[in-house]
Amino acid sequence: MKVSFYCQHVLGIGHFHRSLEICKALAAHHPTTLILGGPPVPVDHEDIKTLILPGLEMDPDFQTLVPCDPAMILAEVKEKRRELLFTHLQEEQPDVFVTELYPFGRKAFRFELDPLLAAVRAGSLPKCLCCCSVRDILVEKNSGREKFEQRVVDTLNTFFDGVLVHADPGVITLGATFNRLGDIGIPVHYTGFITRAGAGGNETCEKFKPLASDKLIVASIGGGNVGSELLFAVASAFESLRLDQRAHLQLFCGPYCDEERYRGLQKLAGPSISVDRFTDHFPAWLEAADLSISMAGYNTCMNLLKAGIPALVYPYKQNREQRLRAVSLGTKAPITVLEENDLAQKVLAELMLRQLARPRGRPDINLNGAVETVRQLEIWQSDRIEHD
Repeated sequence: MKVSFYCQHVLGIGHFHRSLEICKALAAHHPTTLILGGPPVPVDHEDIKTLILPGLEMDPDFQTLVPCDPAMILAEVKEKRRELLFTHLQEEQPDVFVTELYPFGRKAFRFELDPLLAAVRAGSLPKCLCCCSVRDILVEKNSGREKFEQRVVDTLNTFFDGVLVHADPGVITLGATFNRLGDIGIPVHYTGFITRAGAGGNETCEKFKPLASDKLIVASIGGGNVGSELLFAVASAFESLRLDQRAHLQLFCGPYCDEERYRGLQKLAGPSISVDRFTDHFPAWLEAADLSISMAGYNTCMNLLKAGIPALVYPYKQNREQRLRAVSLGTKAPITVLEENDLAQKVLAELMLRQLARPRGRPDINLNGAVETVRQLEIWQSDRIEHD
């Protein structure tokens, strides 16, 4: 089974990392190509082939697409991307073509996906199984929701063969943020949540060997596009903590954190506070830590669940996605939601102390989503061959 997996990230890197974990699981058994077309990200996995499309991202106001290379013209980038996608499906002839999020999101990329999917259905491109890979919670529309949901249903029922929802229905279902779930006429399968395979590395053990008996607090903001105010608040609250033993605070600012804010955070570094942009071994840090403080994006929350670490999470305020996820997971795991008022120094310090006192706990939640995604695609592909 040959698989091509299309992933277009436009703001953070959460979509990319979730897709990468799925592709790693696929590549262990099947030839896999990851198709990328956003700001450059490394794919350090020898078994995964990549097709890199000319990059597109959203403008600073998140209103329109712009080329990642400012020297390029948008219309020319779009045309080149369409050509590369059509050529890829024509020459590689994958058995399975997966779109990450689309058509539940990435509407701006209809210009290349709809013609591609239509050509597959019409037979002008080689036939293949077409599936959608979507996370647990959608970003809800402030207006035009009925039109959006109708378009999603029509696109799925016309061009797709199945939907893979990367969630545990015992925690949350896609229906929580999509009203027309019952109108989808193709199979919808819950894979469980996607978590990163293996902690990897001994960076934490080496760095904190002299502090093995101390408390370790890790604070992070994912890609770093938003959330730096959380790290400043955590550093301030940490300075006022009253513990019976020494503690160390590790801040991860994210690769996309604004340079000025990053320099401001670096000024806070000292004997008990370390500041870094990024780590390739974030799950290992959570395994070593006693408390995590972070945003509430999908991948971060999955890392928290896998580590079973007590956590404070600060949902992104611009939409309901992160809050809904955090509240749902907080009923099963040692996760507490932070409100904006909780970032005050004394309030946050008290919440940190309270959470540090909680035990670790791995809840009964399906975190085997990548492996289950592979299994379900194999089943659907086998059924397609049988009925062709």
